[in-house]
Amino acid sequence: MVADALVYHPSVAHYLKFVATTVGRDKLLRTLQYFSRFYAWYLLRTNASQASIAPFEAIKKNFGLSRKLMRVGKNIEHFKAAAVASDTANLDPVLRYTAVGRQLGYAMYLSFDAITYLDSAGIRPSESIKRLQKEAYKAWLAGLLCSTVSGVYTLYRLRQRDLSIDKKDGEGVVESKKIARERAATNMQLVSDLCDITIPGSALGYVNLDDGLVGIAGTISSLIGVYTTWKKTA
Repeated sequence: MVADALVYHPSVAHYLKFVATTVGRDKLLRTLQYFSRFYAWYLLRTNASQASIAPFEAIKKNFGLSRKLMRVGKNIEHFKAAAVASDTANLDPVLRYTAVGRQLGYAMYLSFDAITYLDSAGIRPSESIKRLQKEAYKAWLAGLLCSTVSGVYTLYRLRQRDLSIDKKDGEGVVESKKIARERAATNMQLVSDLCDITIPGSALGYVNLDDGLVGIAGTISSLIGVYTTWKKTA
């Protein structure tokens, strides 16, 4: 039957594995949140009615709040990752230090972000909410900058490896293909990081970007996150 073919199709099983992960659901919500941010800006710029803009503003706000709650407690994961990276003695020093910086940045961001949830949800308003949110954005930006440096350095090392192999040799061909896959993954992560930098950078006033550009950048990085998470759950 057609119904059975659909229910037992491998893509359905893959989708269920994807949405069963917190990361998978977060990336989907994030994509909708930032696209709504862009589209609300677009409608405003094209003189659309407030009734047309309101649904997308609501999606941006409510999905952002939902994601904030889903992130509570995730800071522990990044503190642990920072400790593991710090203890990895055989890792390249640049990659080790940037990994520690990235994980600590994300951990501090999530710590401050969790504190701001009570105010954002209207449970317990706080007078220091703006300062805490600012510190959260600073920590996130620091983590993203460390990740960007790591990505650029990784691309440099991959280029050096690629130049040193003999592509006429069988093992060299295999190694070259491996390098190509690593380069593609690094490039994708680098694009994601550069897109994400616009979010805290704009919020802190370091760069003057409108909601349209930030929304598009956030949508692109979110779609990259959806893609990578989808592949991991295959």
